[in-house]
Amino acid sequence: MKLNELLKTVQPTEIIGSTDIEITGVNIDSRLIEKGHLFMAMRGTQTDGHAYIPAAIEKGACAIVCEKLPENSQAADVSPKVTYVVVKDSEEAVGRIATLFYGDPTSKLELVGVTGTNGKTTTATLLYRLFRYFGYKAGLISTVCNYIDDQAVPTEHTTPDPITLNRLLGQMADAGCQYAFMEVSSHAIAQKRISGLRFAGGIFTNLTRDHLDYHKTVENYLRAKKKFFDDMPSNAFSLVNVDDKNGMVMVQNTRSQVRTYSLRSLCDFKGRVLESHFEGMLLDFNGQEVAVHFIGRFNAYNLLAVFGAAVLLGQKPEQVLIGLSTLHPVAGRFEAIRSPQGYTAIVDYAHTPDALVNVLNAIHGVLEGRGKVITVVGAGGNRDKGKRPMMAKEAARLSDRLIITSDNPRFEEPQAIIDDMLGGLNAEDRQKTLSIVDRREAIRTACMLAQRGDVVLVAGKGHEDYQEIKGVKHHFDDREELKKIMNN
Repeated sequence: MKLNELLKTVQPTEIIGSTDIEITGVNIDSRLIEKGHLFMAMRGTQTDGHAYIPAAIEKGACAIVCEKLPENSQAADVSPKVTYVVVKDSEEAVGRIATLFYGDPTSKLELVGVTGTNGKTTTATLLYRLFRYFGYKAGLISTVCNYIDDQAVPTEHTTPDPITLNRLLGQMADAGCQYAFMEVSSHAIAQKRISGLRFAGGIFTNLTRDHLDYHKTVENYLRAKKKFFDDMPSNAFSLVNVDDKNGMVMVQNTRSQVRTYSLRSLCDFKGRVLESHFEGMLLDFNGQEVAVHFIGRFNAYNLLAVFGAAVLLGQKPEQVLIGLSTLHPVAGRFEAIRSPQGYTAIVDYAHTPDALVNVLNAIHGVLEGRGKVITVVGAGGNRDKGKRPMMAKEAARLSDRLIITSDNPRFEEPQAIIDDMLGGLNAEDRQKTLSIVDRREAIRTACMLAQRGDVVLVAGKGHEDYQEIKGVKHHFDDREELKKIMNN
């Protein structure tokens, strides 16, 4: 594709060289540049892509998009064989250019984004599974795995970089996908990774404290989420959870068609939990009953969002309810494992105070005082330290026994993270709390403490099959460990 075609939706402040040149590839990683490629220099959170412009030229880049020209060079003779396109905001430009290079894929399929602190993975994944159940070809971009119809594509981030994202969406369009569902993280919104994409709809699940290591304040975190709906086009829908105090805040300035869902308030899509047990729930959605294989009010919210979005995408409510009854939980999200000894283990990705409360309340809602709850939980290293004591306090409040352990310590000392969590506990909490650095031993101890009818919650990692220690990922899967312990 010609460079001048790729610049149609970008407003450069300066162009040096010809734009009538053929571009054979686009990239933000100089190591992946080949002859004829366009290199786009972005100011990342860790490194500044502008420093890699010389390396990209050496590898064959014929054009550069940047916010500033290379230092110590006169504009006229930066490199006579290379075209320079200077823009005010390279993050914004990268998404727009990548969208055009990969054939504007979101003009060929219906893309729905899901944002919020908790529930993104479940909601996006269940929409993907539901539309495949209806017989459509569909794509998924999520924390657990990406899918191009039935083809799995490994994932590294909740929302990929703009190049990877548009390439994936382009492959979905080429494969005949009519729908695509994706998690939209606050990082992706703030870093404009979704720039240039056209959304048919957006879903807001909830907002609680998370990612303050990046956003610094809850207000910044909220603004990042809100920008997703601010930018939503007028022909799209915005489906928001009005039981969350930030639900209507999200859509204050949107041009899209606002629709609401709730378990408590007047809304467009109303739900009620009629019955709940470890095998599932009986729900009422807009006056019609449906039995599902999910547990907990938080999952009722997720399913209600799926129901609303599917109806807004043109599906008949009765058919959607039938589809919901066939679905099963996402890997590592309230995943129940029964032991031969008569207790139940629950593996869940909960890694925020609010998510822990949701999961523990769901367990108590089923137990109704008939068994004890033993919780194993940790907190990730090199992330928001402020939530650590809060997580421990909530876990202690809602558990009969608490074991604090390691959860991806990264470059921090595991004991230091545990000490931060213990700081949230009072004397009474500490009496029922153990701290065990080794996660395998912590899970084993919880299982040894459990008796028939009890529940062991192993929280924090969910689907993850590794422990990240000092920059190295070591294989570790909570579900595997539980099964080994139960069968020994």
